[in-house]
Formats: sequence, C-alpha cells, structure tokens
Amino acid sequence: MDEKVLKKIENGREYRSMTMTPAEADEQTEEYVVEGYATTFEQKYKLYSFEDMEGKPHTVYEQVDPDAFTGTDMSDVIMQYDHMGRVFARISNDTLNLDKDEHGLKVTARLGGTELGRQLYEEIAGGYTTKMSFGFTVTDESFEEDGPDYLRTIKRVGKLYDVSAVSLPANDFTEISARSHCDGVIAEIEAERLRAEKEAEAKRQKLEEIQRRIDALKGA
Repeated sequence: MDEKVLKKIENGREYRSMTMTPAEADEQTEEYVVEGYATTFEQKYKLYSFEDMEGKPHTVYEQVDPDAFTGTDMSDVIMQYDHMGRVFARISNDTLNLDKDEHGLKVTARLGGTELGRQLYEEIAGGYTTKMSFGFTVTDESFEEDGPDYLRTIKRVGKLYDVSAVSLPANDFTEISARSHCDGVIAEIEAERLRAEKEAEAKRQKLEEIQRRIDALKGA
C-alpha cells in the first residue's frame, strides 16, 4: 500500500467503500455527472472479523447515525483518484455537491471540467473503475456488544476530506483502518469482561465460604 495512504490511516483518517454511477441519460450528461452515496444511515454492515485469544470468532459491525454529519467540516471536500494526485471536482467551485437526505449522504460530481475528468467519467461509465472510497475522521462513537459480536455506531464525523475513485477495492483500506482504530477498544472490552468474570467468581467463592460457615454453625 502507498506510504501516503498508510500515513493517512495512522493519523486517524478512515476509509469506506462506496459506488458511483453515471447520471441518467436525460440529465445534464454533457457535464459528465456521476452520483452515489458516500454512506447510508442506520444500515448495519460488516466492518471486519477477528478471533480472540481463545480462538473464538467475533465480527465488528458498523452503522452511521443519521445525525453523524451534523456540524461536520465539509468546507472543501475534493474528488481524487486513489486519495491523491489530481483533483477532478471540489466543493469550492460547485463541481462537487454533498446532500444529506433520509437515505444517507449523497454525492454528485461533475467531471466535465478537465480532460482527465472526462476520461475518468468514461472509465466509470464503461465499468473499468467501479469502486469509490471516501476519507473521514470520527469524533464521537459508541460500541455495543451483541453476543460474540460488536456494533460500532459512528455518531459524529469530524471532517470529510475527499471522495475518490480507486483502482483497487476500498475494503483493503477499510480493513487496515478499522483494525487500527478498533483493536484498542475491543481489547479494552475484552479486558473489562475478564475483570468482571474474575470479580463474579471471587464473590461466588466468598458466598460459598460464608454458606459453609453457616452450615457448620447449624450443625454444631
């Protein structure tokens, strides 16, 4: 993986996959418009799976709260390729639009401003580039246990940096980012569970000892 991408991940920037498609033919296709959703709301999806120290399988799921983008810094989101290099569209010149609706955060990009942008549109339209990704940071979240699994809810997105067409599936970035971000939380949950189990066992043993003493007194 590119060193620049790794550096972004290590700095807390996360990546999630998305799909963008050419707009319908009766729209302003001379502007080379592509659109899709950066994320959807309250739809649980698999983030990654892992095994604990005992070899038991666990899965971390994730969902995005409908209010997650309230107050998010989206002042100048850009569209790139592989999260680096040339800018194909951006908020500041109205070639990139982000609109929150009941379904999620909708992305509309107009790629007709440059020759490379038009080439990217043709690659998307022709099915050569089928994956997209967006980069963001999280400022508020929650974790819940559901049996052997966990559910992460993104409650606040601090900043949305970019949406990018990617040459390889964005899940590669997602898995590394998720493990870096979540491992400490998962370990903390596991440690807390072990502490609780030890405390419960200690209380059980103490109660048994008290009961034995009571039974001994009754026998006397």
